[in-house]
Amino acid sequence: MTRDAPPIEPRRFLFLQGPHGPFFARLAMRMRATGAEVFRAGFNKGDEVFWRGLPGYIPVHSSLERWEEQLKDLIATHKITDLVLYGTTRPIHVVARRVGTARGLKIHAFEEGYLRPYWVTYERDGTNAQSRLNEISIAEMDAAIERHPRKRRRDAPDRWGDMRAHMFWGSVYHAALLFGHRSYPAYRPHRTPDPRGEFRLYVRRLLTMPARRISRWFSTTKIRRASFPYHVVLLQLAHDANFRDNSSFESQRQFLDLVFHAFKEGAPRHHRLVVKAHPLEDGREPLRPLLNELASSYGLRDRLHFVTGGKLAALLDRAESAVTVNSTSAEQALWRGLPLKAFGKATFARAGLISDQPLDDFFARPQETNAQTYDIYREFLLSTSQVRGGFYSSRGRRMLTRQLPDMMLNDLDPYETFMAAPEAAKQHLNLVPKSAG
Repeated sequence: MTRDAPPIEPRRFLFLQGPHGPFFARLAMRMRATGAEVFRAGFNKGDEVFWRGLPGYIPVHSSLERWEEQLKDLIATHKITDLVLYGTTRPIHVVARRVGTARGLKIHAFEEGYLRPYWVTYERDGTNAQSRLNEISIAEMDAAIERHPRKRRRDAPDRWGDMRAHMFWGSVYHAALLFGHRSYPAYRPHRTPDPRGEFRLYVRRLLTMPARRISRWFSTTKIRRASFPYHVVLLQLAHDANFRDNSSFESQRQFLDLVFHAFKEGAPRHHRLVVKAHPLEDGREPLRPLLNELASSYGLRDRLHFVTGGKLAALLDRAESAVTVNSTSAEQALWRGLPLKAFGKATFARAGLISDQPLDDFFARPQETNAQTYDIYREFLLSTSQVRGGFYSSRGRRMLTRQLPDMMLNDLDPYETFMAAPEAAKQHLNLVPKSAG
């Protein structure tokens, strides 16, 4: 007589902070449909509003200093098996990763897509500089690709697709923080300004989008139609965690000062410098005055062009090279085969992809990207951690939530799944039977 196998215990997911908007709530609903139990730790009124009244909401009123103690209690009380978070460097998530790792929990980390604009990143344990991808060599990626049948891939359109939705949900979130701060008096945002200032910035950004779009079109058209060669500087948000935590620069000024000095020393006199602001640049850092000051100091006023956000394709298609700290927008430069100089920690910061030249030499004679290396790297990403869809538009969320539950229930992370033999990877699917939970 055979003994029945023990029932599979349902997974218990604790969601922490997510991207602005209803993505986490939508994903939680799909995870519940698998038989999993889902909880949400809410740190402010924005978290509460975006949970949309779903069950399992747990308000956190403690300070950051007491968060670790409360998290341990939550894990023990609800028998949590998995943590879900967006970004891995904000203080709340740094504590959660440390506690979760010590207890052997699976940590599901989301981030904006490494291959923007039409994918999001899903990894285990960490993203960007903390990503396991940084431990995988190009040779290992190539070997894994060879074990799988090649798929015909269509490149995503070169657009954000949901920028207006991103701005809208950001406004809603910060309005909730502003008017609901009394409900969560201990909460402190992980960046400045305060919720009131953030709300004003988002509203102003929404209202001025048409005017900025017109201005940007004229600036880009002027550059594209001119006959001078130019190099593009891909800026990041100064408060971006990737810039702040994964580079040696303390400010945007420090990075730009290095760029302007090297461009003056190394670039041919007829070359120009195009500084491209981040699409979400909101004016909290006065870039134009800073650029004008540096241009005057280095005698580059007649060789400088500034473009405020928008699409990259029009600029990169005709550029000589690209320079950044560690922005994922560098992936678009690599896809076009442009020479790239990067300074911070990033998944693409590898030999063959970024130049190891001093910056002044790079501006003089930029070292080209190894196309074969990039093709392998890109194919590996598209086969693993890059998930089609987006956080902010309803269509993007639908695409994501079709794919993510199976990935999150898998015992292996996306990289391990792909690098294992296809037959072996199937053995690690940990789906909860309909009768469970």
